[in-house]
Amino acid sequence: MGDSLNSSQSNSTPKDLLSITDVQAETTSQKRALSYANTIYLLFHQVMDKQQPADRVVGEYFRVNKKHGSKDRRVIRESLFAMFRWWGWLNKFSDAQSSQAWFSMLTATATMESHAWHDIIQAWGEFSGIDFSGSSYNQDAPSTAFPCVSSKCEWMNAQFAPLTFDTDELVPGWFWQVCPIEDAAQRLAMVESLSSRPPIWSRAQNIDTTTAIEQLNLVDVPATASDYFSDTINLGHKSINLNGLSLYKEGKLEIQDLGSQVIGHICAPKENDLWWDTCSGAGGKSLQLRSLMLQQSSQSTGSIIASDIRRKPLEELAKRAKRAGFKGITVSPWKSDELPVPHAHFDGVLVDAPCSCTGTWRRNPDMRWIDAVEVVQDKPELQLDILRRSSQAVKRGGTLVYATCSLSPVENEEVVNAFLAEQSEFTLESITHPFTGNETEMLTVFPFEADTDGMFVARMRRS
Repeated sequence: MGDSLNSSQSNSTPKDLLSITDVQAETTSQKRALSYANTIYLLFHQVMDKQQPADRVVGEYFRVNKKHGSKDRRVIRESLFAMFRWWGWLNKFSDAQSSQAWFSMLTATATMESHAWHDIIQAWGEFSGIDFSGSSYNQDAPSTAFPCVSSKCEWMNAQFAPLTFDTDELVPGWFWQVCPIEDAAQRLAMVESLSSRPPIWSRAQNIDTTTAIEQLNLVDVPATASDYFSDTINLGHKSINLNGLSLYKEGKLEIQDLGSQVIGHICAPKENDLWWDTCSGAGGKSLQLRSLMLQQSSQSTGSIIASDIRRKPLEELAKRAKRAGFKGITVSPWKSDELPVPHAHFDGVLVDAPCSCTGTWRRNPDMRWIDAVEVVQDKPELQLDILRRSSQAVKRGGTLVYATCSLSPVENEEVVNAFLAEQSEFTLESITHPFTGNETEMLTVFPFEADTDGMFVARMRRS
């Protein structure tokens, strides 16, 4: 392995690396590989040192640097996000005193991800000074190189001995404290899902799902139906130019993760219900609620009021509703602690509360290293306050749904239990897990159950 790599367990960025510009590139592939390595290095540091979301950092970089073609953007973006997926292991040799460590990280990451830019990976391996020839990576069959996270772990332990690697390390240690999973198989399944890219999930609106899939396939989008919801479409893993899809521009296709779609189905709005989406953001769930009403009857008189403290997301919701041709969705922003809607007025109230977003770590692998345990611990008081105030808008016999995209009981079950302990008018209702069929009173959707984001939902009834 070499003396320049050590066993530091720190999650810090590799600040002690020498400038990688001192590497001598001779071939065309090496020059391109060096350029990519420099760019990824700079973007990685910007994310970690400045605690900025990687999506925003990469988006701004490509906005300013328009010289990059589609292949360049793919290599840079996928390599960067992959490094965050494996940072729990890569940080073990992040304190190296030469550029060797950075190229080792890049090569190890690309190998585990089975990336297709083989000449670049080979050049990174050459720059690293490490013999990767014993890798099980097969260029002719990359998908079979490492069938699971355990096989990647075995390879890392063999390739980088005497360092040791464990699958639990692919998420920060504090995660297991606030998201305890005792079952070893489930724990490994959680790591497996968080170490892989989720597909792009969507919903068909105002169009038959089969017809939508056929139209998408005609323009080379690998769309397939879901086994769980009749309007759900899996769009595969490749990036898609949504604005180039007529279905999207016509409002017949909305992007929404399958886990998020569970929430709307648990709400189960009737065709003529009045619902309030208290923390709507850009309105993905508001649109889904309205779509579910219209699926029951094209003459549905149901409606949704969407609220948020931010104006821009509400403006985006208005655009999306107009694009879909949906009437019956209006906005009412929060302006103070007072409800922006009437009390005891709604058939259903959805509280999709602000949370740590640990359930979305598959899509945002950088956040697991940017955030600390406080991102979970600081939320429950706010969540309970929002739930308590929002519940006042539920009419007698109405439905109250509490949801987060967190995987932590601290933000989920504990908040609901605290609310029920002080609000005797509300009782939990049994709900069916859409992926397993199990009955439960409070539902956590784990990412490994149906290739989704993680979500939590509880449904209550006001007496």
